[in-house]
Amino acid sequence: MNSKTYTLSPAKIGNSSGFRLPISFYRDHPQFTNASGWVEVLADNTLLVKLEPEVVLEEEEESSELILSLFLDFITKDALKNSDRLEAYTEAMAAEDDELLAGIEIDS
Repeated sequence: MNSKTYTLSPAKIGNSSGFRLPISFYRDHPQFTNASGWVEVLADNTLLVKLEPEVVLEEEEESSELILSLFLDFITKDALKNSDRLEAYTEAMAAEDDELLAGIEIDS
């Protein structure tokens, strides 16, 4: 782990006061960009800061989520636009779906 130190400067954002880290901190540690966390006061002039980086999805997962989102938006708009062509999901349809999916394991 690096022992490099970074200078904090005070920051006023709206009605809140905080600290600003220099851009070099984020260049050296990009995982902390948009991180959240907490601060614990250990002594009058000592703080313990815990930063929790955002979980970044892999590019493929982001792409899959985007495609799924676009598909769901499309079918929702289509269902609202063509509501007269919607068909109720019956117990017979559910039973047929259960037969088709029997024995298939789904990874979570």
